[in-house]
Amino acid sequence: MRSFSAIPGTHFIENLLKVANDGTFPMFRGIFNSVLVSSLCAGICTYFSALTAYGLYAYNFRLKRAAFTFIMAILVMPTQVTAMGFLRLITGMGMYDSLLPLILPSVASPAVFYFMHSYLQSSLPLSLVEAARIDGFGEFRTFNQIVLPIMKPAMAVQAIFTFVGSWNNYFVPALVIQSKEKMTVPILIATLRGADYMSFDSAKIYMMILVAIVPIVLIYLLLSRYIIADVTLGGVKE
Repeated sequence: MRSFSAIPGTHFIENLLKVANDGTFPMFRGIFNSVLVSSLCAGICTYFSALTAYGLYAYNFRLKRAAFTFIMAILVMPTQVTAMGFLRLITGMGMYDSLLPLILPSVASPAVFYFMHSYLQSSLPLSLVEAARIDGFGEFRTFNQIVLPIMKPAMAVQAIFTFVGSWNNYFVPALVIQSKEKMTVPILIATLRGADYMSFDSAKIYMMILVAIVPIVLIYLLLSRYIIADVTLGGVKE
């Protein structure tokens, strides 16, 4: 038994080619599906959660407190509780065995909304919004050109978390995806592990796990500069 080493072994290329050239295992298609789903989830989730948080923070209306309470109530509801209803809904809408059920629910994310709302409370003075309105800015223009730049660090953090959560998501894809060409990386890894319990190739499994880690590292390196920049800016403010 060898200890862990960060340097690839002598069979690294061999194992990579073995996984890539396996005709029964669509590795590249699975990676593409995961990148597509995770990227769209991260973008949709962060934007619409920020928009919802801005709406509840910047506007006063009669049901404001009730809306906030309702969103927080959804936050504590486990995904497994609504799984059967969700499956019936997407089947009735003709979206079973497609990638859409993995993407569309990201429009509503109570956890990301709460983070964005808390960030706005600490970082966005309402006087700035009022000034933009006085200057003739429309509401969406105010949000897109004034509020979003202020929220970049928060959105970068939540984009990383949402991307990673979507990339590692196994429960929902296993529930709605049947075709191999539409499977995401976690499902493909599970099929490798469960194909033949007595003769499965562990090298393929570990190689696929390594391949699955790479996009997560890349997305963190891509977005972490916004977090670092905000911390640095906050440190020099007077």
